[in-house]
Amino acid sequence: MIIYPAIDLRAGKVVRLREGDPARQSVFSEDPVATAQTWIDQGAQWLHVVNLDGAFAQANENLRIVESIAALGVKLQFGGGLRDWLALEQARASGVTRLVIGTLAVQQPELVERALAKWGADAITIALDAKDGKVVTHGWTRAAAQSPVEMGLALRRRGFRHALYTDVQRDGALSGGNIDATIELAEQTGLQVIASGGISSLQDIERLAGSGLVAGAVLGMALYQGQVALPDAIRTAEGS
Repeated sequence: MIIYPAIDLRAGKVVRLREGDPARQSVFSEDPVATAQTWIDQGAQWLHVVNLDGAFAQANENLRIVESIAALGVKLQFGGGLRDWLALEQARASGVTRLVIGTLAVQQPELVERALAKWGADAITIALDAKDGKVVTHGWTRAAAQSPVEMGLALRRRGFRHALYTDVQRDGALSGGNIDATIELAEQTGLQVIASGGISSLQDIERLAGSGLVAGAVLGMALYQGQVALPDAIRTAEGS
């Protein structure tokens, strides 16, 4: 199982939001590239980078930061505001390994199919962000009609392979991830599910990895507040 340290970008800074609420923001670094290098030095092979300004439809220069992070030689999973074809192409041109697509998958599935055909299944992660059992989009502000499992099954049938599952109500809260729902999603859909939202302990990681079903876990607040050390998380995810 892969551990993905999170780097959430807002106004050029590394921040964390609680439950996706921009009014509940903590700033952890003024230098995202230095933060990325720190995680790489501690063993990260992938980083999970989120353009929060893009997710909230705000103008930003965060792709320049993404380009600088990609130049460090790490694999990047990147999302936030990828809501048209130009945004997808620009992200890929900036060195992004895997695109995280949420709103676009609900509103314009034909564009996501086009991305799948152009870049392949390993270049796309579909964001199955959930609140009260339904998928949410537009920076977690709008609810779709489908549950994560329903949407996941449909995606699997269409050839998608990776999904990022976030329980919005746990994100940034250090309350523990929704482990059971994450494992259930992986089991019922056959997708390579990456867990996100509230993962706060080595016990969470051990349960996810021990399932043999979950492909990865994103760690954010737990790393930034020192609750989990990245080398320990990586060793636990690898079962050592």
